[in-house]
Amino acid sequence: MKWIFGTLSLLLLGLIFRLNLLVYAMYALLGILLLSRFFTRHWTEKIIVRRRCSGDVFEIGETCEVTVEIENQGSLSVPWLLIEDALSRDALSETPRRLKINGGRLKLIRLARGETAELEYEVTFLTRGYFQLGPLLLETGDVFGLHRRFRVAGEPHFALVLPKVLPLQGYNLASRRPLGEIRVTHRLFEDPTRLAGVLPFQQGDALNRIHWRATARTGELHSRIYETSRVAGATFLLDFHAHSFQDRNGMISAELAIIAVASLANAVFLMGQQIGFVSNGRDAADRIREEGWRAEFLTRAAAQRASEPLSNDRLSPVRVENGKGIDKLQQIFETLARLELTDGLNFSEMISASISQISRDATVIAVLHHVTPETAIALGELARRGFLVTAVVVAFDSEPIPDWARPPEWANLLLAHGIDFRLVNSEEAITNLCAEAIVR
Repeated sequence: MKWIFGTLSLLLLGLIFRLNLLVYAMYALLGILLLSRFFTRHWTEKIIVRRRCSGDVFEIGETCEVTVEIENQGSLSVPWLLIEDALSRDALSETPRRLKINGGRLKLIRLARGETAELEYEVTFLTRGYFQLGPLLLETGDVFGLHRRFRVAGEPHFALVLPKVLPLQGYNLASRRPLGEIRVTHRLFEDPTRLAGVLPFQQGDALNRIHWRATARTGELHSRIYETSRVAGATFLLDFHAHSFQDRNGMISAELAIIAVASLANAVFLMGQQIGFVSNGRDAADRIREEGWRAEFLTRAAAQRASEPLSNDRLSPVRVENGKGIDKLQQIFETLARLELTDGLNFSEMISASISQISRDATVIAVLHHVTPETAIALGELARRGFLVTAVVVAFDSEPIPDWARPPEWANLLLAHGIDFRLVNSEEAITNLCAEAIVR
């Protein structure tokens, strides 16, 4: 556009002062500019982009092969075309790195009429996440370099990388008190290890229920009454607020928290129990751009901004309802894979927003990195409402707390509200998390 304004200004100047040579030159330049705009628009509009990827769901360490086909369906040849497949700048620049690229994502090509070119590269996923591969950025222009045009073409591909799942050691699937056992108010079956009281013997009571000591003391037959209980699984509450992970090892602790939830959920699933999930993080799927992949732009920066995902200002908790089965476990894994740190609801606000939807028939396992008085109060309120609550505090590379050590401040906050807790400072600590039952 600046070339046109400059040309028109010089043309007007030549007409005023009757500079015939300048007027002739500006007419020629103006014609070249108009033709270049026509040709570049025609070239970009006739480019068709197709993308092929080797999969949709991956494990950490797996590789996705990406092939992008660029076809010129126009009636004119494209003298030069600069193509670049867009990837998340954060994923490439963050420490530790989240993606490893093998091959070139940037290529300069020439396309004759009806010709097809390919761009091939490989992406290795180093961490869990929800990664956008593409769209393709196209740049072309006239041979004089007077006018350039940019376009975003080809819908992107979204790759879901599931979190790491560690096997938990030291728990018995046939245990009477495995992870997640709670008391319930309605009768399901009786636990013979929990004596609730003694009542006079009634016809039909089994002989093994007779309380012989009470019978001997009173001279009348009495039967034992046991508490009702069941194994009902767990609901995981994950604090994924950005302010909770601002220390030096915050990002590593955040990923360790994801691994802890995934591993615990898998263990509960293997025992045939129900699982559920609630977090104040944000779902990366909410940032998917549903349109705008074929727009044209006057600058490369504008085209790059259009290729990036949308912002996410969601303030409601991310929730997976309690349930059983492999589908429910897979849903939690996929939600954990897409979860991102948030600056919205803090942990106590998340509990207030979702407490009516938390199952009372499951142990509440809160996975935290930073324990504040507000957090401890919120968990204590859950316990006072009848929920069985346990906290898993994730702090990468922190010192384990021996049984004889003086509890730190965050531990005292939890203990003051009657909240049992476990400390996780490494992946090895996660595998030993259930060496003793997490709910005692």
